[in-house]
Amino acid sequence: MPQRATKSYVICTVPRSGSTMLCQLLAATKMAGRPASLFHNPTLDAWLGYYGLEDAAFASRQDALEAIFSAAIACGKGETDIFGLRLQRGSFDFFMEQLGLRHPEVMGDQGRIEAEFGPTLFIHLSREDRLDQAISLLRAEQTGLWHLKADGTDLERQAPRRADGYDAEAIRAHIDELLKLDRAWEQWFEQQSIEPLNVSYETLSRKPQAILAEVLMALGLDASIAGNIAPQTKKLADKTSQAWRARFEAEYRSS
Repeated sequence: MPQRATKSYVICTVPRSGSTMLCQLLAATKMAGRPASLFHNPTLDAWLGYYGLEDAAFASRQDALEAIFSAAIACGKGETDIFGLRLQRGSFDFFMEQLGLRHPEVMGDQGRIEAEFGPTLFIHLSREDRLDQAISLLRAEQTGLWHLKADGTDLERQAPRRADGYDAEAIRAHIDELLKLDRAWEQWFEQQSIEPLNVSYETLSRKPQAILAEVLMALGLDASIAGNIAPQTKKLADKTSQAWRARFEAEYRSS
């Protein structure tokens, strides 16, 4: 096994790109941290609430941030030596603002991330098929169901079960927004001179164990374990998703 230098990794992504599958695969190895959206909602109150911390317990914002980041690192490591984090682009700017408060002496975003978490591997997880991605996002928003377990039962439901309905305008808006968010990641990598490990949703869906092995290898971990790790999620796309796609493409061609 190669000498391990990397102490953390950040999965840089946007909604409906397969990040839950990748996070669960990595956590299941029991040696690559427990990656999750540890800084998801971009407010200090939301972060405090997520970790069960009370704002009144801290004399300053710096003290609150110290407690938040300490709790996040513990969660993201689990029982391992590697810290894993999933970052959605929508919460990234606020996240970096807080790191700027914690490490004002360090220049640059990458430098501040590594000052907090150690040498870091950046993984850019994206989806090539924007239409399928937009449909998936809209249906999740409408139905409240975001992820399924491998056996087809609910893994993450954010609202009671309800019906969904085709909405071409919303699909188009989601396509534009998802493209904008992913381009923002690409621009950031270029600005920071970062060469991320690029992973596509499509490849992850087809060959999850191969992608897991690739990530483990990039982290300097034993990639052979990947063959023993089974995906714990199931795709949500169904005949309704296919029908919406066909309808949208037909309408787009005729417009």
